[in-house]
Amino acid sequence: MRPATVTAAAVTTLLVGAGAAAVAAGRYAADAALRPEPGRPLPGGPRLVVHGTAGGRVALTRSLASLRPGTYGLDAPGVHAVVGRVLPDAPHTPDTVVRQLLRVTHGHLDPGTRVSLTPQIHLGNPRTALGLDHADVDVPGELGALPAWFVPAVRNTWVITVHGLGATREHPMVVMPFLNRFRLPVLDLAYRGDLGAPESPDGLGHLGASEWRDLDAAIRYALRFGARRVVLYGWSTGATMALYAAERSALADRIAGLVLDSPVLDRHTTLRNLAAARGTPAVLLPLAVRAAESRAGLHGDHWGHGGHGGHGDHRDPAADPAALRVPALVFAGPDDALAPWGPARRFAESRPDLVTLHTVRDAPHGGMWNVDPARYEEALRRFLTPLM
Repeated sequence: MRPATVTAAAVTTLLVGAGAAAVAAGRYAADAALRPEPGRPLPGGPRLVVHGTAGGRVALTRSLASLRPGTYGLDAPGVHAVVGRVLPDAPHTPDTVVRQLLRVTHGHLDPGTRVSLTPQIHLGNPRTALGLDHADVDVPGELGALPAWFVPAVRNTWVITVHGLGATREHPMVVMPFLNRFRLPVLDLAYRGDLGAPESPDGLGHLGASEWRDLDAAIRYALRFGARRVVLYGWSTGATMALYAAERSALADRIAGLVLDSPVLDRHTTLRNLAAARGTPAVLLPLAVRAAESRAGLHGDHWGHGGHGGHGDHRDPAADPAALRVPALVFAGPDDALAPWGPARRFAESRPDLVTLHTVRDAPHGGMWNVDPARYEEALRRFLTPLM
């Protein structure tokens, strides 16, 4: 073969190989980001080794994650425990950190067990985990019945809670005791793709873009059974669902306010971060994210319905601050590795008349309450009191 022919053949082979790699990476990114397994810890956090337990203490591999302030769950197959604050004065080796061991909920924390630190600290249901009376209810959704927990109380403003990525409806139980003290009824929703709920037609999650219709069904349910107004309280993609519902629901006038914890406001970046955390090579990340967006039908649907907001990002259409009509409390922080802090700050700065930003440092995605529950709940109290 002549040199030019050899070169052309080599380039063609390279392009075909790169194209195949991009397709594979796109499928991998889509599965990583859009097929989340409910309750499975999100990627990116280190696996920590349990080095030992004794006297209400546990020694873990030393890392930025294990040194975080606050209260967290420890999760492994067949194991769940809850740890509290770091005990810097407890005897430990240079490569370990000792934390309070508050309880072992399930299984055993044997030395050598590899665990993940998770914001989800409760297992079970409101009665078994918290001692709160509740009813198991089914919310009629467009795809079928959606299981939910209803924790009754006397007020006619209900709080509807929706979890986000890497969590289940057990995650919102962290704030149920607080909400119950203020006599606010809580409807804690499982939505499409969750255990016991219908699958989405394509089997993928859509970062709130389709799931919000299940939240809309929950609003209808609440109003049918006694609520006069509702507060939508979402974590991660659940926060995105709340924004979509506030903008698009026919019942938006019955929404009193929004609580948005770790909101996914720039889904392009969140997809990229999820794909990277799953090990997608950096050179393939742009192609992988575009493929994932296309596969889920999310491409070309950025904030402002076509605009870019002047910041070079790709905000979700639900995150258009001009569309906001109700007060919103946003919990976000600079250490969130999946939902960047910048869009949350800009969202709040764009609507100071309606949005209150509560910044939490040293918090992982979905873990804003965990760092300092008392401070978090005080911000929540100030926000909710006028809406009750």
